[in-house]
Amino acid sequence: MDGSRGDGLQGDGLRVDSPAGRWVLAATVLGSAIASIDATVVGIALPAIGRDFDAGLASLQWVVTGYTLTLAGLLLVAGDLGDRYGRRRIFLIGVVWFVVASMGATVAPNAPVLIGSRALQGVGAALLTPGSLAILEASFAPQDRSRAIGAWSGLSGVALAIGPFLGGWLVEVWSWRLIFLINLPVAAVVLVLTWRHVPESRDPQVGGRVDVGGGALVTLGLVGLTYGLIEGPGAGWGRPAVVVALVGGALLLAAFVGWERRAPAPMLPLELFAARQFAATNLVTFAVYAALGGALFLLPIQLQQVCGYSPLQSGVALLPVTVIMLLLSARSGALATRIGPRLQMSAGPVLVGVGLALFTRVDAAGNYLTAVLPAVAVFGLGLATTVAPLTATALAAVPARHAGIASAVNNDVARAAGLIAVAVLPAAAGITGASYLRPAEFSRGFHTAALLAAGLCALGGVVAALTIRNPPRPTTAAEPAPSAARAEPTTPAAAGTPATTGTPAGTDAPAATATPAVTGTPAVTGTPVPRWSHCCLDAPPPPHRDFRSVPEPR
Repeated sequence: MDGSRGDGLQGDGLRVDSPAGRWVLAATVLGSAIASIDATVVGIALPAIGRDFDAGLASLQWVVTGYTLTLAGLLLVAGDLGDRYGRRRIFLIGVVWFVVASMGATVAPNAPVLIGSRALQGVGAALLTPGSLAILEASFAPQDRSRAIGAWSGLSGVALAIGPFLGGWLVEVWSWRLIFLINLPVAAVVLVLTWRHVPESRDPQVGGRVDVGGGALVTLGLVGLTYGLIEGPGAGWGRPAVVVALVGGALLLAAFVGWERRAPAPMLPLELFAARQFAATNLVTFAVYAALGGALFLLPIQLQQVCGYSPLQSGVALLPVTVIMLLLSARSGALATRIGPRLQMSAGPVLVGVGLALFTRVDAAGNYLTAVLPAVAVFGLGLATTVAPLTATALAAVPARHAGIASAVNNDVARAAGLIAVAVLPAAAGITGASYLRPAEFSRGFHTAALLAAGLCALGGVVAALTIRNPPRPTTAAEPAPSAARAEPTTPAAAGTPATTGTPAGTDAPAATATPAVTGTPAVTGTPVPRWSHCCLDAPPPPHRDFRSVPEPR
C-alpha cells in the first residue's frame, strides 16, 4: 500500500483502532525494537566476545562505540533524507541495511570485522530510527496521534525489557553470535508490514541540499577523537597516530561548527542554542548520559567477570531499571507538567548519582539482594525521575516549529556523551588493556569509575538547579484572557534568547494570532511533525505532548 501524499495523511488520517492503524503501529514498534534490542544485548555479550577473540578492553570499547559513532554522526542527515525522499522509503532502506550489517556481525571472524559490522549497523539504525515517530505523526489523524505515540512508547518499552533477558539467554545457551540474528525474523516482519500497510510521507516544502558535508565532518571528527581517547592509554599519548587522531578530530569538529554556521540548510541549526533553557538542558543531558554510558558499559563486565554472574543472570539483574522506568516515567512527565521540570531535573541526576555510587558495593563478596538490587533500584528511580522532564524541557525550550530538530539534537547530545564516556571513563579509572580479565584489578577500577560517573551525574543536577527555570503557570479560566495586543510583545526576549518571528524564543503566538504552519506539517492541525525521534538510552520517549502553549521559562 503506497497511498503517498505530500502531507503524509490519507483523508483525515489513520485511527488507532482501525486495522490499518494497528498495522502501521506494529511496523513502527517492531522497527524501533530492532535497534533498541541490539543495543541492549551487546553489552551483556561483551565478556564472551572478549574471550572468543582474545580481545583487550580497547576492542570491546570499539564494539560499542563503532555503532554509536555512525548513528550519532548520521542521525540528523538521515532524518533530512526521510523528509526529502520519503520517510517510509528511508525506513525500509534502514531496516535492510541493519539486517545485512547484523549478518556480517554474526559471522565476523575477528574483532576488526565485528567492529566494522557494528559501524555499518549504526548507519542502518540512523536510517530507520528517525522514521518511527515521524511515520506515526504523519499517518495518524490529529486526535489519535497522542494515543499512537503512547502505544508506541509502551510497546517499545516491552521490547527493551526483553532485550537483556533474551540476549543473556542466547549467549549462555548457544553463542554471542546469535544475538545479532535476533534481528532477522523481526526485520522480515517489519519489511512486510511496512511495504503493505505504511503510507508514504515526505516534506514537499523542504529546501536546500542535504547537509552531507556537515554529516561527514561530525562523523570523522568523532571517529578521530574517539580513536585517540581509546588508543591513547594503551599505546601512549605521545604516539603519532594518537596525537594526529586527537588533533585532527578536534579540528574536524571545529570545522563542523563553522560549516553549520554558513550552510544554507544546516543539519544542526546552531541558533537553537541561543535559547538559554535549551542550551542548559543539553548541558545537563551531556553530563547525565555521559555518566550512564560509561557506567553501563562497565557494569555487565563487573557482574560477569568479578561477581561470577552468567550472561543470563547479568541481563536479569538489570531488568528492574526498565521496569521502574516503564512504571514511573509517564507519571514523572505528568508531575513535571504540573510543577515544572526544575525540581526533577535537579534531584533526578543526583539520585542517579547515588545509585551509581552504590555500585561500589558490587563485588565478588556481595549478593544480589544486598548489593546489586539496591543500587539498581535507586539508579532506575533516578532515571525515571530525570528522563521524561529532560526530554520535555528540551522540546519546550524552542518554538514548536523546531520541536523535531530540538528532539534530534538532544538525542545526538546524549549519544555523543555516551560515546565519549565509553572512551574516557575506563582509562580515567585505571582500566586498560586486558585488565578486565583480572577480576580484582578490574573491580578496583570499576568502583573508581562508578564514583567518577556518580560525581558527573550529580554535577548535572547542580547545573540543572542553577540554570533550569520553570515556565510561568498557565492562565486559568478565572484569569482574564490575554489581549490581542500580546501577539506582538513589547518587551525584549530573555537574555540570550533572541526573538525569531515576533515572539520570544520558546513561545508561540497566542491563539488570537495566526501562526504559520510548520514546514511539511498538515495544515489541518498545525502540529509539527517530528523529523527525528528521541531515543536516549535506546528507550522509548515520554508520552507525546504539544508544547505550543508552553511559554519561555523565566
